[in-house]
Amino acid sequence: MQFQENSTSRRTLLKTGLGLAAGASALAPTSTQANKIRLFRKKSGVKKGRINQSVVSWCFANHWSTDKMCKVASDLGCKSIELIAPDQFPILSKHGLTCAITPIDMGGPPFIQGWNNPKYHEKVGAATRKAIDAASEFGSPNVIAFNGFAEDISPEAGIKNCVKGLKAIAADAEKKKVTLCLEMLNTRDDSDPNKGHPGYQGDHIDYCMEILKKVGSPNVKLLFDIYHVQIMDGDVIRRIGECGEYIGHVHTAGNPGRGELDDTQEINYPPIMRALLDIGYKGFVGQEFIPTRDPLKGLTEAVELCDV
Repeated sequence: MQFQENSTSRRTLLKTGLGLAAGASALAPTSTQANKIRLFRKKSGVKKGRINQSVVSWCFANHWSTDKMCKVASDLGCKSIELIAPDQFPILSKHGLTCAITPIDMGGPPFIQGWNNPKYHEKVGAATRKAIDAASEFGSPNVIAFNGFAEDISPEAGIKNCVKGLKAIAADAEKKKVTLCLEMLNTRDDSDPNKGHPGYQGDHIDYCMEILKKVGSPNVKLLFDIYHVQIMDGDVIRRIGECGEYIGHVHTAGNPGRGELDDTQEINYPPIMRALLDIGYKGFVGQEFIPTRDPLKGLTEAVELCDV
């Protein structure tokens, strides 16, 4: 009798269990839905999107092809691959990306021969006009500009020459609706030519700002590189407030070492990003660090850190 009761109970439980299993199966997601759920849960990169982020091509060119770089940028929610040659623009376009700032082709390091020296004005002017035309045609908002190395030029003469050269080219930029961004670089780090530029004339924010104010064009602004500013001037958040509308583009990197934006370096990026939002900055922030470990992991972390 006991056995019969147990058997009945077992049959009941089996029936109930099968019914519940069938119901659960009907409610369970399909394999495709499950994959989408997993992808959604694992999605990394930009979620808030208040900061327009860009990937600086030269930092990752040793790790990825342009096509792969574009795919990574797009997957992370970045909108641009920057400082990449215009002949690569069609690849960016294929992935729905822009070029936040277009480089100039000087046939060598572009920051050496700049606007501070009149003997380079013709060469720099031709390269800059070519970049302006390419940027305008593609829809890239900015073209990079440099003071150049001091050589035998005094700081006062450097300012005067930069103002003259940039004023002459500003009309072209205004006509094509492109902004020239003068980059301040650090001269203190002599460990690597990608980390510092001893001899560069334009290694302080106040110096570059004096040039921009004297040029007086809405299409000639500052490339505010947080890494370089931290090394030379510090007080980054206050300087962002002081520069305000003169900031046309922004770069990141960890200091010291120009590596990832992780906890081995000294710059606190989230409040700096919020300071940019506080001044109404609408431009791009380019991730310009040199990977020292897995580049995808480092870039993902940097993008998420700056997504305030």
